[in-house]
Amino acid sequence: MAFAWISGFAHNCGLAFGTTDVIDGVCYGYVIWKSRVDQMAYGIFYFLGVYISVLALFILCYWRIIAAIRRQARVMAAHSAAGPSTAAQTQSSQMQANVIKTMILVSAFYAVCDMPMNVYYLMLNINANLTLLESGYYASILISFVYFCANPFIYATKFDPVKRVLLSLIPCAKTSVQPIESVQMSASRTTQSRK
Repeated sequence: MAFAWISGFAHNCGLAFGTTDVIDGVCYGYVIWKSRVDQMAYGIFYFLGVYISVLALFILCYWRIIAAIRRQARVMAAHSAAGPSTAAQTQSSQMQANVIKTMILVSAFYAVCDMPMNVYYLMLNINANLTLLESGYYASILISFVYFCANPFIYATKFDPVKRVLLSLIPCAKTSVQPIESVQMSASRTTQSRK
């Protein structure tokens, strides 16, 4: 996490200082390059490095998670004395299906929501007529932020361990106390106790 923060900060600072200028009172960020070749090379590098590699990383990591779940299911089935139980197989199948659904949802949501911003930035670096002051840029950033805001909710609704932790953090969502059974006393006994 520290690498992501430090590298992102260093990358953006270095890029901003080298490619930003104020012309006639207007700040042109990330668009003043020393040569068109540098700008185009950076645009392609950024698109491949930030968008395509993240999609590939999603697929690789989720694939490894699924492989670990399958391996764990095989180990648990081998340790079972009476053979694999139907409940264990069902739970393993449900876990695999849940991970696959989450992988597809997160990856597709990222691909759809982050694509406009990354394509706009690629076009900005290939086409010299675009700037970061266009309304298309702000619309693409807004769509990208939708993904970043919705991503935790995707995980919260898809994974039972995350659901349990989140529900335990909500004080009003605690399980209610069961009512205590009332014991009826006979009328003769209540009259005796009053005397």
